[in-house]
Amino acid sequence: MTPAMRGRKKENAPAKPRTPRLLVEERRRRILEMLDGQERVTVEELVTRFGVSAVTIRGDLDALADLGAVVRSHGGALKRADAPDDVPITVKETLHHAEKVRIGHAAAQMIKDGETIMLDSGTTTAEVARQIRFLKLRALNVITNALNIAMELANLPHVRLIMIGGVLRQMSYSLAGPPAEQTLRSLHADRLFLGVDGLDPEIGLMTPDVVEAQLNAVMIQVSREVVVVADASKFERRSLSVIAKLDLVHKVITDSGARPEVLQALRAKNVEVVVV
Repeated sequence: MTPAMRGRKKENAPAKPRTPRLLVEERRRRILEMLDGQERVTVEELVTRFGVSAVTIRGDLDALADLGAVVRSHGGALKRADAPDDVPITVKETLHHAEKVRIGHAAAQMIKDGETIMLDSGTTTAEVARQIRFLKLRALNVITNALNIAMELANLPHVRLIMIGGVLRQMSYSLAGPPAEQTLRSLHADRLFLGVDGLDPEIGLMTPDVVEAQLNAVMIQVSREVVVVADASKFERRSLSVIAKLDLVHKVITDSGARPEVLQALRAKNVEVVVV
């Protein structure tokens, strides 16, 4: 075979299929999930896992460290030992993402045509809002205190969006404070979808911010039905401010990672539990 023929054979050979690479956000989400289970990751380990360069991985770890999600170390990153409950929503939305999507889908199936629902701020309630796009509804009223949720729904012609006023908390993209509470007291919702940072069968629903806890308590007061949407990581976690006891909650939607003993404790308090 002549050199020219060998060259033509190489040109005609089918290209090897490439392994699809993850988007930046998805890769960083998976890095956080790895840290959640093993406390520490190395650049070398992540390069092998994701098939990208060491420079790319270092950029990922630096970005996560800037958000306060990890502690940067020589050659890798560590899980934050002192991780606070109140972390930026941009970090929260990367954690337990698949579970939140399933919970959001299950919660959205409860929504009926013509209802007035309320969506508290949070990453799981944001997934409920995203699912509203796919519901076949003629009309829906949505009350929210969250900027990110409002943006999800702003361009849906069948959704009447009511945003309550207040002071913006950049940590959670939420509006809270006395003006928000005053507005809420003049409204009524058929169903509240409430996200929480902590859920303990004995203590109740919790969040790190006192002002948001007060607003959440008013949301419960003006809603006919209260549905808590929380992934399993929120169970048995305690936080600074108590929103309400479980006797004010009608339903909890969570994922299969929740311990059976905790779910049983919720049911013992007459709370309907949906596991997805």
